[in-house]
Amino acid sequence: MAQAANGRRGSDSAASGVVAVAAVLLLISGVLNLLRAVMALAGDPVFAPVPAYAFRFTLTGWGWIDLVLGVLAILVGLALFRLALWARIAGAAIACLLIIANFLSIPYYPLWSIVVIGACLVVIWGLCTVRHTPA
Repeated sequence: MAQAANGRRGSDSAASGVVAVAAVLLLISGVLNLLRAVMALAGDPVFAPVPAYAFRFTLTGWGWIDLVLGVLAILVGLALFRLALWARIAGAAIACLLIIANFLSIPYYPLWSIVVIGACLVVIWGLCTVRHTPA
């Protein structure tokens, strides 16, 4: 009986560890999107000019999209430390939206977009594969 309780406790700590890693990565992704939003809204010339692109937005449009997604990612990332199921679902959804937004903005800022896409993929994997059973 004690071994079963120890096994469950080990499983719960592993679950909270994976969710904590996902939370930190989601926070980092949110901060990166916030920084990119500030650069876009300020009209920073760091963004590559793209002459013809199917998903063309103004730099200000991308800035507002990144700002909203960055704030949501930070808020949900902070909520993930409570191990709530709603936060895990919202975290996976926000990470999916971040992947889509960063995929569409690859021509404007390729390296940063690919790094955030990779981090968001790890977040989705971490939030969707771990099982946390409340005591």
